Amino acid sequence: MMKFLLDTHSLLWTVFEPDKLSTEAQEIIVDHNNIICLSLISLWEISIKQNIGRLDIPKEFFEVVSEGGFEILSLTMDQIKKYRTLPLHHRDPFERMLIIQARQQKLIFITRDSEISQYDVEIVKA
Repeated sequence: MMKFLLDTHSLLWTVFEPDKLSTEAQEIIVDHNNIICLSLISLWEISIKQNIGRLDIPKEFFEVVSEGGFEILSLTMDQIKKYRTLPLHHRDPFERMLIIQARQQKLIFITRDSEISQYDVEIVKA
């Protein structure tokens, strides 16, 4: 059994536009032998972007996600501490926290963000 972490855009594509995902990512996500994680950080990012008008999602999005069989990751104090020492290859604070979670919990990160490859984290192209 393998564990994966969806980047925020990967989560949105999984729910709304699965055809945007690579074939490999699609196969991983539908394989019930895998554990697909999503972070509260991504849900926070989505909420902020929706609130400021940069993202339009259906109101039932959070219900769909909560019933989607994902393992939900919380943010820990240790992860916040590690954030301060993570190299600034990537400037997006949400991405940086997801990178820390993936590294700390040994998750394979499903993303299309090429800047993530500068960090010591295993990636599957979204």
